[in-house]
Amino acid sequence: MQEIPECHEDYLKAIYLISKNNKGGWVSNKEISDFLKIKPASVSNMLYKLKDQDFIYWKPRSSIRLTGKGKEIVQELIKNYNCLHDFFKYILNLKDPRLIQDLCCKIEHLITPEVSNALEDLISIETI
Repeated sequence: MQEIPECHEDYLKAIYLISKNNKGGWVSNKEISDFLKIKPASVSNMLYKLKDQDFIYWKPRSSIRLTGKGKEIVQELIKNYNCLHDFFKYILNLKDPRLIQDLCCKIEHLITPEVSNALEDLISIETI
């Protein structure tokens, strides 16, 4: 996976999660702003960066949609999140859903594909 800043990944993930409920997968600046609880101007600044990296389709004052490249990054993040979630819940037996979510959100950006695959293997062995 391409190395990109964590804040870029957070925006891509927000766009993905919002788009799942929108026709055609298109998302507005306001929806991202509301989702991330930040000012619309901050969203616009980030959208320029994401567009320059070919992670989104976007023109100012229009809707946003992930490119194939953007979707790949989000799919890897979600895979990491799910592996971490299962690890904390089923292997470490953590009970607090909020703690699990917080840990997953912080760590999902840091694990490599090798670590993610090892977690998947461990979880599948332990839950059989």
